[in-house]
Parts: sequence; C-alpha cells; structure tokens
Amino acid sequence: MEVKVAKTAGFCFGVDRAVKIAEKLAKEGKKVRTLGPIIHNKSVVKELEEIGVFSVDTVEAAESDSTLVIRSHGVSKEVYNLINENKIEFVDATCPFVTKIHKIAEEMSEKGYTILVAGDSSHPEVIGIMGFCHGDVYTFKNSDELVELTNKIPELKNKQVCLVAQTTFDVKEFKKSLKIFKKLCTNSIFFDTICNATSQRQLDTEELAVQSDIMIVIGGRHSSNTNKLYDICKKRCERTYLIETADELSHISFREDDKIGITAGASTPASIIKEGLDIMNNKSGEAIENVAEENFGEMLEESLKSLNTNDRIMGVVDKIEPNAVYVNLDRKQTGYIPINELSNDPNVDPNEVVKVGDELELLIMRTNDQEGMIMLSKKRVDSMKGWDVFEKALENNEVLEGVVTEVIKGGVIVVCNNIKVFIPASHSGVGRGKPLENLVKTTVQFKLLEITKQQGRKRAVGSIREVLAAKNEEIKNAFWSSVEVGKKYTGTVKSLTSYGAFVDIGGVDGMIHISELSWQRIKHPSEVVNVGDTVEVYVKGIDEEKQNISLGYKKAEDNPWTKFTTNYKVGDVIDVTIDGMCSFGAFAVIIPGVKGLIHISQIANRRIDKPQDELSIGQVVKVKITEIKEENKRVSLSIRALLNEEEKPAEE
Repeated sequence: MEVKVAKTAGFCFGVDRAVKIAEKLAKEGKKVRTLGPIIHNKSVVKELEEIGVFSVDTVEAAESDSTLVIRSHGVSKEVYNLINENKIEFVDATCPFVTKIHKIAEEMSEKGYTILVAGDSSHPEVIGIMGFCHGDVYTFKNSDELVELTNKIPELKNKQVCLVAQTTFDVKEFKKSLKIFKKLCTNSIFFDTICNATSQRQLDTEELAVQSDIMIVIGGRHSSNTNKLYDICKKRCERTYLIETADELSHISFREDDKIGITAGASTPASIIKEGLDIMNNKSGEAIENVAEENFGEMLEESLKSLNTNDRIMGVVDKIEPNAVYVNLDRKQTGYIPINELSNDPNVDPNEVVKVGDELELLIMRTNDQEGMIMLSKKRVDSMKGWDVFEKALENNEVLEGVVTEVIKGGVIVVCNNIKVFIPASHSGVGRGKPLENLVKTTVQFKLLEITKQQGRKRAVGSIREVLAAKNEEIKNAFWSSVEVGKKYTGTVKSLTSYGAFVDIGGVDGMIHISELSWQRIKHPSEVVNVGDTVEVYVKGIDEEKQNISLGYKKAEDNPWTKFTTNYKVGDVIDVTIDGMCSFGAFAVIIPGVKGLIHISQIANRRIDKPQDELSIGQVVKVKITEIKEENKRVSLSIRALLNEEEKPAEE
C-alpha cells in the first residue's frame, strides 16, 4: 500500500487559536466555559474537560464566576448583548475571517442591502452572521437553492443584494452560485469570504482523491468543513470513509496495492492523524511504514516549524484588500501584511504595489498576534535593501527621487526605496513662511545630507533645495550665455513692488519698470498684471556685472499716439469726453491715452469767464481737430469752430 497525507490536512489557525485560548485560561486557574463545543472533535473536547474546560449551551448556563469563551464560529450581536447584560467575563475567540463577515453583513445591511449567505442556515457560524444583519437576510446551501430562492422572492432581482459565504463553503459550489447570482441580481455586490485555508484544504483534498483508491477523511461528523471534504472525496473516489477516531480504521478493508489518501478537517489535531497512520502501518507491516512515516514527518515538521520574529520568509500574494494583503506561506498559517507595513507611503494603493501571484520577501513582525495569523512586513525588507542604496548615494553625492507623503513639524517626509527621509523646511525648496502642503503627493528629487543612527535605528536627512539650486545654476548659466537686447521671453510674474513687476523668464528674474507696463499713467503695477500671470516680455537692457535684466512689456503697436495719428487728422469732427478743467480751458479724452485741449476761447462763440460755465466733467461734446503737434504730442480742439459753421448763412 501507498499512503499519502493531504498537504493542508488538520487544524486551521482559527480552531487552533480558540483551543489554545481555552487551555491558557484553564492553566491560569480560571473556571472556563465555552459557548457550545469549542471544537468538533470528541477527543480534544474530552482533553479540555480534564483540565476544567466545559461547554454550555446558553449564556445563562454559564456561572457568574466563570470566563466564557466564544468559539471560532462566532455568535450573533444579540448574544454579545446578552453576555454584557449578565455581566459575564468573556474572551472572544471568533475566527478573524468570521469577524470580517460580521462587519460586512452589518455595514452593508445598514446601507439598505439585502444579505444573502451561502451556507447552512442551522450552522452556528451562519446563525452568528445572520445576527449582525439589520434587514432582510436569506441563506442557500447550493446553486439550486439560490435559483429556488430568487424564484420564490422575485423582488430580489431588483433589490440591492450583498452576497457573503460561510468560511467553509464549498469553493466550486460558490463559484457556480456566483455566476447565477451575477446574472439574476444585477444590482448586487459580493464578497469572497471563504477562508483561505479552507479553499486550499479543499483543493489539496480533491487533487489527492483523484490519485487514490481509498480516501480516509478524519474529523467530527458534525463538522461542516469535514463533511464538505467527505463530499468532495466521494465525487472523486468511490471508496471514501469518514472517521472520527483512528480506531474506526479497523472496520475498513485494505488491499495490498491500494493507494490511500488521508485528509482531515479543520478540527482534527495532528496527533489523531499520526495515530491513524500508525494503525495503518501495523496493518500493512514494513511495506508502507517508511512512506507513511516520511510523508507525515514532513507534514508535521512543516506545520510545527518555528517562525521567529525578525526572520525573513518568502510568500506569494493570495488576496489584496484595502487594509491588508494576504500571503500564502506554503504552510497552515496565513500571513498578512497590514497596509502600514506594505509601504511607508500612508496614501498608497496596495494594488499599485503588489499583484496576486507576486512572490515577496517578507519580515516576520509577529507570530502569535491577537487574530492568530502571522503578521508580516514588506516595507522593512525593502528598507533594509534601500539603506545600501542610500549609503552609496551619500558617498557619491547622487540625486535620488521620491514622493512627498506628509508634512510634519519642521519639514516634510519623502519616501524613497521604502525609507522615510526627513527634509527640513529650510531644504524643501519652498520659500520661508510659505505652506509646505502643496508638496504632498508630488515626486521630488533630493540629495542626502546625512545618515545617522539613533537608538539603534537609522535616520536619513535630505535636501530638495540643493538639487533645485544646482539645476537653477545650470539654467542661469545657459540663460546668460544666450541673452541679448531685444530677445523675447515668456515669463511668470513673481512679485510686485510700487515701482514695477519682477518676472521669472526661465530661472532668472527681470524687472518691468512701472513706466513700461502701460502707455497710460498708472499708480501701481497691479492695475496691469498680477502675481502668477504669464506675460510676453522683451529684453530692454542688460547689466552683466550686477546680473540685472530690464524688461519691456509695452508694444509699439499699442502706443495710443500711434493709433491716434494713424486714424485721425486735422479737420476731423469727433466726439470727445471732458476729462479735466483749468483756467485756460478744458481737457478732453479723444481715445484712451490721448487727450486734447479745448482752449477757453474755443469753447463758445462768445466770451466766457471759465470753462465750467459751459462744460462739466464726463460730458460728451462734438469738437473739431484744429492742430496736431507731433514733436510734443499735443492736440488742439475747438467747439467754437463748429458753432461758427452753423451760423454761416446759406449761399444763395
């Protein structure tokens, strides 16, 4: 005979964790009660009873001086409330995968979703899940029941529906049900909540059943996951047997040429699997002893191999969620990377860092955390490798690139090679007193100033300003080598003063004097330009010694006098606006930037004492251009000339 044991047979971490919690409490001298049998395994339950751990069926049955342990299946919210009302001390050993389903069911039902649970409605885990739902909730055991349910309640097809699964639900049946669910419930959402360990155990079991003549499934007959393993094996191997203890092997007939496969449910300890192998070895003698012992020895060694904090381990990304990445470590325990241990960037999207199937080198942070899984870190391994890069960059004065992730007291944090680099505010490249927040989420280049050790930890300090300064120096050198009077530039207004505007024309600042901003007289540059404006300028003057640039902004074609002389001539009759008064006459605007004088003698065809006798500010009057003096840009206007023309008698 040839005997093989499934790779993932036996205890899952959730059940193992619950049993260890009960054992620990008993060893501490506490009176321990479990709400229902903590495990579907009679021998383990009996061993627990021997150290004082007994199960009770209801909360009320627990003594007031006892510590109640909630088993890995979890309970409903109502049970939690009952425990608190009775003031009973309790320890929650609910499997973290089940707790996750509770949260999903509660949150989605609060949002108005109808909850569908793929699972056995009489199973304690499913009862607990249903107890966290605030609205309608329905269950189904298989795809056929799902179809029946939607036919029975047709309104489900138009409702918002959320689908979750019992952690031990058959993987293939869930995929089949999911296809139907997506087709029938179009306004829906689903969560694959089948435990990773359950999925792998079912796949390994099916693979072994195909290769075997006989399949032995070891586990409690009331265990959901054990019964699913039995159903999977029965479909692939006709001679499949479910046993609870190794003694039941005596009722099974084996042939010498049989290939025998052994799997076990999540509630089956390694000791029972070992006992079953020993009995089979005694039945067959030397023929299978080595094979069986070697196979089980490897399995046991792998499952019990010591994992220590700060050890490195290889893992493959199995599932990516917003708050954690789950990793297959090729062992019974499931590894997970909290989002804050994936990257030093607090804003990171995990899907941009890793993909399902990626093989990662990881650091073990904790082997026995409160959820019973192995906590891992990717960023710390990356950081270890990154320090080698940093030390070389510091030595060679190299430029590095990273992303600004946050503003802290005194500066900003840049993440590069998964290492946090502190950039003091004075080295951020941002002007003094200006906010640093605009740097967050931007990619910047920097140089390292120093790497120090504080309390055994390395610390890196960098400078963005040094890189910017070097670039600006290159830009300035290039500018001064090519600048010349008359050359045009597109620039950005950086600041304003009472006497002009300073413009960045490509790493070098030039100034537009206030007189060069407008053809008209202005009191302040802000009447024409504002900080941040893009302007077209030309070089008017260069002082290379002081490295000063004078810029021109006014365009010749915009000169109001040029526009006037192009469009107007002596003798033209035009409308003008009275703009000012003096003792000898009135000033009138011809076009913006050009004014003319109406002498007091030209305002009326009679003598007047002052212009105000006939005219007022803002009044529009018709005048005749009587003189244009190009040399001093003066224009003479007359109202009287038009009045005299009107008084002339018509020619006979």
